[in-house]
Amino acid sequence: MDQSAARDRIEALRALIQEQDYRYYVLDEPVWSDAEYDRHFRELERLESAFPEWVSPDSPTQRVGGGVRSDFQPVRHDDPLLSLEKVVEEPEFVAFDRRVHERLGRAQADPIHYVGEPKYDGLAVSLLYVDGLFARAATRGDGWTGEEVTANVRTIRSIPLRIRGRAWPRRLEVRGEVYLPKAAFRSLNEAIEKEGGRPFVNSRNAAAGSLRQVDPRVTRARPLAFFAYGVGRPAEPGLPECHSDLLKRLREWGFPVTQEYRRLAGVEPCLVYFRALLERRQELPFEADGAVFKVDRVSEQELLGSVARAPRWAIAYKFPSEAVTTVVEAIEFQVGRTGTLTPVARVRPVFAGGARIVHATLHNMDEIARKDIRVGDTVSLRRAGDVIPEIVGVLGEPDAARPPPVDGPRSCPVCGAPVERIPGASAIRCTGGLHCPAQRKESLRHFASRPALDIQGLGEKLIGQLVDQGLVETPADLYQLDVTRLAALERMGRQSAANLVAAIESSKQTTLPRFLYALGIRDVGQVTARTLAESLGSLEALMETREEELCAIEGIGPVIGHEIQIFFRDPGNRHVIDRLRSAGVQWPAIRQTTGTAPRPFEGTRFVLTGKLASVTREEAEAFLREAGGQIGQSVTRKTSYVIAGENPGQKLADARRLGVPEVGEAELLAWMAEARARKA
Repeated sequence: MDQSAARDRIEALRALIQEQDYRYYVLDEPVWSDAEYDRHFRELERLESAFPEWVSPDSPTQRVGGGVRSDFQPVRHDDPLLSLEKVVEEPEFVAFDRRVHERLGRAQADPIHYVGEPKYDGLAVSLLYVDGLFARAATRGDGWTGEEVTANVRTIRSIPLRIRGRAWPRRLEVRGEVYLPKAAFRSLNEAIEKEGGRPFVNSRNAAAGSLRQVDPRVTRARPLAFFAYGVGRPAEPGLPECHSDLLKRLREWGFPVTQEYRRLAGVEPCLVYFRALLERRQELPFEADGAVFKVDRVSEQELLGSVARAPRWAIAYKFPSEAVTTVVEAIEFQVGRTGTLTPVARVRPVFAGGARIVHATLHNMDEIARKDIRVGDTVSLRRAGDVIPEIVGVLGEPDAARPPPVDGPRSCPVCGAPVERIPGASAIRCTGGLHCPAQRKESLRHFASRPALDIQGLGEKLIGQLVDQGLVETPADLYQLDVTRLAALERMGRQSAANLVAAIESSKQTTLPRFLYALGIRDVGQVTARTLAESLGSLEALMETREEELCAIEGIGPVIGHEIQIFFRDPGNRHVIDRLRSAGVQWPAIRQTTGTAPRPFEGTRFVLTGKLASVTREEAEAFLREAGGQIGQSVTRKTSYVIAGENPGQKLADARRLGVPEVGEAELLAWMAEARARKA
């Protein structure tokens, strides 16, 4: 066969195979038998082997990527892949619809059109196509940065390597879910068990584990599938104006889209759709843990915007968790990173929601008493939100021979410090803050954070090493570290160790508000720490101030006043503070607030976005607060100004949409200079 004939046959075979893939995976209307498909595929492989100059990236034979990869490179998403707000009850969904109406300025009697889709239980991915060709795939990651999995995604036959049809954008980001169909999941686990391996607990873990294989040939052996459910920038020119039409267009372009989606007018049709999907949950060929409802019109999505991590135009309505039966074998108390003691039931092992459960939360002592849960009880258990195992209640009639109700501990089971239960609150907490081993890593991380002592280079992983190897128990121990001991740690060279020692030494010069915040006193944030410092003037005065006097300070109140007293009453905490001051941690004297300082921004609400070049975010916020301003985390109609630095995000777009005035860094610096001039 000459080159011209080979090229023509190769192109014809590719077109035939791609058409069959589209019919099989998208239309669910296969024409060829498996044998016929395999025969054409093998012919294409032979021809491409003989004429390698005609191999193209979108050929069906190129679905298996290169060799083994040792890592996954980070990929910054053009637009963040936001999470969805979740609801579990009908009134919560009704409230979501009411908020949508209010934000759009629509009368409640005018129904919003939504699109209902199953909430797939798989792994979210982003697929980038350039000039119609598949270019890159990335996992969702933290929403802003994911992992590149291009080679592995190429092996998924339901994902097109070339977009069909026409009129697609030159650069198109398709978003969807990689999942394992139920039948494929069962077959995969059976094959793993035959080989003596450990089967996957659920299909979500199986899909994630399969997609993140370092060898794409392993991924190819796993029968992964894909559903598209959107695009990265739905408002780009040329794309449909409604989400429902976008799903149709994606299907025409060759992407699998579920047949289960529906366009729905108003709340009641959405609820009917949800109930019907729940009723058919077991019949679906894929795992679903709820339904997703999206405002259909893209222009209305743009008007609604997003908060920090979730769009305001979509909601996930979760299916109720399926309950299982087990027996409570013991009730124990775990000390969390912030000192809260949580009662936990150790139960007879049972599977719930695709996971093996051996512990279940009991929330707090009030909840135990309300449900009257005791050791030996047969109980109903479920995974709240399909995540956290919890005991729903006791089954059967209570037995007269039951053991007595469990009594809460009087001291911390880890450090022995007294536990505290504030009147009117349900939680019990360890008072050993700075010296309790259970709280050690969290207290150190907080102590070293930027708003606190700002020890650069002391991150979470390094703190873990220091604690696990017994080098640091309290924040005071940080100031005893030297280069030799630090350099011996994993991934810690001598230069890095020297830099950290220098950063620790530099942190000794701080301010009283930063130091108070660094101590990690419950409910004492940056604003409260500054209020305490300005009101009392010194650490010694704060430590000796009576609780009733603390409560009288504006902005403190009885709860925070009590927490401060509890913290400073503990001898272990006082000992750590003494060691910190002996190590050289110090701050300049602070002038107490007189109440006459000018506050030009009294009642003004600011939102900051982007990177500031000349001042830190903390310095800017501190200045604005001192001048009477309030700092918000999201832009609303009540926002007075948005201060925008370099590379501003969605907040600036929200401000422009709402007509909120924009302030640049230059104007902020001018305000700060004017304030310094007034003080001088």
